[in-house]
Amino acid sequence: MKIAIHKSIGFSERWIEYCEKNHLEYKIVNAYDTDIVEQIKDCDVFMWHHHHLNYKDALFAKQLLYSLEMAGKRVFPDWRTGWHFDDKVGQKYLLEAINAPLVPSYVFYTKKEALKWVDDAKFPKVFKLRGGAGAANVKLVHTSSDARKLVRKTFGKGFPQYDSWGNLKERWRKYRLGKTNFKDVIKAVVRFCYKPDFAKMHAPEKGYAYFQDFIPGNTFDIRVCVVGDKAFALKRLTRNGDFRASGSGNIVYDKNQIDERCVKIAFDTNNKLQSQSIAFDFVFDPNNNPLIVEISFGYAEKAYDICEGYWTNDMVWHEGTHFDFCGWMVKEVLKPIRDY
Repeated sequence: MKIAIHKSIGFSERWIEYCEKNHLEYKIVNAYDTDIVEQIKDCDVFMWHHHHLNYKDALFAKQLLYSLEMAGKRVFPDWRTGWHFDDKVGQKYLLEAINAPLVPSYVFYTKKEALKWVDDAKFPKVFKLRGGAGAANVKLVHTSSDARKLVRKTFGKGFPQYDSWGNLKERWRKYRLGKTNFKDVIKAVVRFCYKPDFAKMHAPEKGYAYFQDFIPGNTFDIRVCVVGDKAFALKRLTRNGDFRASGSGNIVYDKNQIDERCVKIAFDTNNKLQSQSIAFDFVFDPNNNPLIVEISFGYAEKAYDICEGYWTNDMVWHEGTHFDFCGWMVKEVLKPIRDY
């Protein structure tokens, strides 16, 4: 048995470390090579932590992974894990279909239908583009007038893939908090003239309008990550003067501040989804019931290294910060091949 790994940002270096530590045969491959299918013919498994902001990954990662999966190879992420990645509209349909507790969400594919909904809706609402992480492409819409402007734009010239002004404000915020250096702020200024490759290679986002209910009173969200039969979690505080918690960098690891109902819902939901790895973001309605905002197979792994422990799917807590959740992913993808 041999594992092929595309070495990139994120999980891949830890997968490699796990393979070396456990004497698992692997080889590093380049998913961008035109002969990638030939390269991994001698492998049973292909693993790739593809990234939504890499334009090459966005172009073909899912197509390659699912083609290999159909050919009989084990892949990570597989179809159940990754088809909805960076697609909030797809997640809406998926979570509604399995009766998961999703924040009420609305999508429209014509300007006429969207404007009609706006006329009857109560505000504020949250407007989102289907892609983006770290609260990018997410706006709080206070009035129906503001919503109409967004609807006209999404059915007109659309939205660029990169928000230069929003990126500068976010980097300045992190600089003031001491979470980045001034060089990072300068990079954001430069981006006003020199867009990243992802923005240059992709057309504006347009042709649909996606809104979610705004749930007031949330000063944090809960992120629960499930890998196989284990889960770990953290609490993310909202930015100052902002409703968004994702990407804030203000993280609480205290296990006692994690509402275990979120963990239970995450396990129950993934029992239906059967994802190899999945992260759930939760907020709480006015009656303090947890609601899912969105989901993702990938996340910034370093943020979870000091979680205080993890739960197994029987809701038993296991104390200790030194657990290898990326190693769990390797074990999960190998599970159908060998009793490991």
